[in-house]
Amino acid sequence: MDETDVPMDERAAGEPLPVHRAVDQGTARLLPDTDRPRAWLLTIDDAPQSYVDLGDPAHLEFEYVRRIAHVLDCAAAPGAPLDALHLGGGAMTLPRYLAAARTGSRQEVVEADRALLGLVAEHLPLPPGGGIEVRAEDALTALRDRPPQSVDVLVADVFAGSRIPAHLTTLAYARAAAGALRPDGVYVANLADTAPFGFLRSQVAGLRTVFGEDPGRVCLIAEPAVLRGRRFGNTVLAASRTGLPVERLARLAAGDPFPARVVHGGALERLAGDAHPVQESGATPSPRPPEGSFTVG
Repeated sequence: MDETDVPMDERAAGEPLPVHRAVDQGTARLLPDTDRPRAWLLTIDDAPQSYVDLGDPAHLEFEYVRRIAHVLDCAAAPGAPLDALHLGGGAMTLPRYLAAARTGSRQEVVEADRALLGLVAEHLPLPPGGGIEVRAEDALTALRDRPPQSVDVLVADVFAGSRIPAHLTTLAYARAAAGALRPDGVYVANLADTAPFGFLRSQVAGLRTVFGEDPGRVCLIAEPAVLRGRRFGNTVLAASRTGLPVERLARLAAGDPFPARVVHGGALERLAGDAHPVQESGATPSPRPPEGSFTVG
């Protein structure tokens, strides 16, 4: 066993060691955060994927993860348990957060990269009794096998490398996601794009087609610099048939260290413009990030 792939409980006392391992989608690295004793950054091919603090699951380092957490915080009364489906697992940051914030929640995590799941289970194990079930499976396959109206929240954060797979960008996928949600359920996804937002606009169009075009049923959360097209970046897209608490989400997003805006109603309709939902016959992966957008040394 390589010295960089030693289980944490077998290491000598002292600074934790980075972990390097080949996984299904590339080379994964677990990098310790020297400022937080039990915190780790997961990268795949040097692109950041997850940040986990084993001692404090409420600490959310990535801004887009914090914005998804805002949506989850607004999905039910404070502390009320939720039935959640996570498409894409990484290091399980949001399942850990939800288990801590809403005790008694039942969560299922679907991750296609079996080797990555093994790495995370070995080095960053989930807390016992947390109500989190993990499966290695394609996201769309798992979604279609899910009983209708069986979850309160569905979190989509699926990337093959740095791009969302084509089959998870379509109108058929959006309909499958909506079908798994209870009538008042909430869908939330991590997307990445830049001006002129061809991909993002198509995803907005797809969710508006499925969840409805009434104001508040679909909203977008993003930093102003991304919305203005100044840089490539993450955006969070959320939807609910019964409407989202957009004013509360706006307050939460504005209070973050890197404030974000919530785009909804007429502003979201103008952003979508004449975009159409993606059909399966024309589906392509999400845009490739410009060189160096998300890499770490």
